[in-house]
Amino acid sequence: MANATVPTLRPYQREAVKRVVEHFRGTSAPAVVVLPTGSGKSLVIAELARLARGRVLVLAHVRELVEQNHAKYQAYGLEADIFSAGLKRKEASRQVVFGSVQSVVRDLERFSDASFTLLVIDECHRVSLEKEASYRQVIEHLQRHNPQLKILGLTATPFRLGQGFIYHRHHHGMVRGDEESFFADCVFEQPLRLMVKQGFLAEPKRLDMAIEGYDFSALAPASSGLFREEELNRVVAGNRATPGIIQQVIAYADVRQGVMIFAATVAHAEEIISYLPADQAALITGATASQERTSLIDAFKAREIKFLVNVAVLTTGFDAPHVDLIAILRPTESVSLYQQIVGRGLRLSPDKTNCLVLDFAGNPWDLYAPEVGEPKPDSDSEPVQVECPACGHANLFWGKRDGELVIEHFGRRCQGLVDHPNSPVEAGKGRQSSYQKQCDFRFRFKVCECCGAENDIAARRCHGCEQLLVDADDKLKDALQLKDAKVLRVSGMQLEATTNGRGLPRLKVTYYDEDGASLAEWFALETPAQRRAFYAVFLRNHLRAPGTKWQPVTPNEVVEEQRRLRYPDFVVGRKAGRHWQLRDKLFDYQGRYRKAAEAG
Repeated sequence: MANATVPTLRPYQREAVKRVVEHFRGTSAPAVVVLPTGSGKSLVIAELARLARGRVLVLAHVRELVEQNHAKYQAYGLEADIFSAGLKRKEASRQVVFGSVQSVVRDLERFSDASFTLLVIDECHRVSLEKEASYRQVIEHLQRHNPQLKILGLTATPFRLGQGFIYHRHHHGMVRGDEESFFADCVFEQPLRLMVKQGFLAEPKRLDMAIEGYDFSALAPASSGLFREEELNRVVAGNRATPGIIQQVIAYADVRQGVMIFAATVAHAEEIISYLPADQAALITGATASQERTSLIDAFKAREIKFLVNVAVLTTGFDAPHVDLIAILRPTESVSLYQQIVGRGLRLSPDKTNCLVLDFAGNPWDLYAPEVGEPKPDSDSEPVQVECPACGHANLFWGKRDGELVIEHFGRRCQGLVDHPNSPVEAGKGRQSSYQKQCDFRFRFKVCECCGAENDIAARRCHGCEQLLVDADDKLKDALQLKDAKVLRVSGMQLEATTNGRGLPRLKVTYYDEDGASLAEWFALETPAQRRAFYAVFLRNHLRAPGTKWQPVTPNEVVEEQRRLRYPDFVVGRKAGRHWQLRDKLFDYQGRYRKAAEAG
């Protein structure tokens, strides 16, 4: 192998390698590199393995990736072992070993070597938080022999359904996942749009084919985050649109080199293949035998067949650069999966100028949109930028705009990182959290009645005084048992600019329940002190986009801009003499009592 031509790293690949080396000089905290599909993760892995002083284990979940990564390392003129039952090789003696996680976890005693200093995980979004999962078992075994093991993950989509972001901090100075995330830091990320702009990836050209497509809009993912196969089949099985859709695909494919079709279910895929030219098409599902799968993929790569139909099995670890048409006939549960599918067609290839993406499923994802990290609250939401009033960080949350104005967002806490020099290093994790911590500002919160600290709306114990927070159901239950208390299940809120008995301007806010019962409160906004009190007592909780710089100075201004405000789920009033005083409001309620919006 000595005469092999050593690959040349692109500038962003060199930068990724540099950032990883710098990170691991200071800490053993697990790190992530995010590179779009087709950007050459294998070369980054090869270069890091070449630079490593100790032994290196590179893991992947499919044998195609094991083979690809091994081949790139060999291109340096270096030898490495392969440990993969699927590739019929189980070698583990050389300095660098490329293995499949399934094979390694079944043979851990072969890796009981304290000299393993670096573990690299390709497609690392597959690393689960569950300790019994295969990757976690391998990690725990290697760490027992070397507590200072460096762990690097690479992925195009650093997001896991049901969990959110797989890492805690981003090198741009923001928090993405929670502190329990397995990976501590994303040390480098290369945006897809930049890759396309710089000519390193083919440009995706999306056509929304919804007119001829399927209507998946009524489907909701199961608790696993995935769509149920029986519900998908109800939409696609025998759908009259399918023959016409495939005719369209064939027509567009006339001037294309390679076509991948992503079906919703196995039955759907079998129907699709029946409409394609028999001598030009193949079908791969999870049940396709290993040898047959390899044979079909090789034939597709050799361009002996033009159409490759699959059901959720070729979204990762598949490399066929000539693919220049992607037809999506299934709903995708996340922008990550959507990016993985489209990424199959973005690699560069001779005579390929772009990749045509035909979406027949009405998927709502923007290929270039940054991942928000939380499930989309509703179909009207889009990523919006919200500046933190405390640290100035530009947060990215799901939200809604009215023109350029952000009128609603669903963010809870600022994602910014701020300097915090006195925090101790986390024991046992090797994480250097002493230099920065997450900004404390909360856009939505519940207040501890013992110490006044603001807590996450889902918190059960106060982060300030460790006391159990008063449960919202207990509050309602206690109030309902009092004779001098009134509890309203709020169905509406009315704002009125009025005057008090002395003719001074006041804002009157009235809350109504489904039966017309009401409670009201009044606010003065004449002085700076009154306006500060109005912000603290009313505005901060009622803003649909909390934290925004709207500070009205008159009741009329509040009434005119009431589209910015939300009403609470419940309000509690207490009798004070002949009048009712509003004592409590419950926002973001999750509990056993029905809210007004859930009636019917």
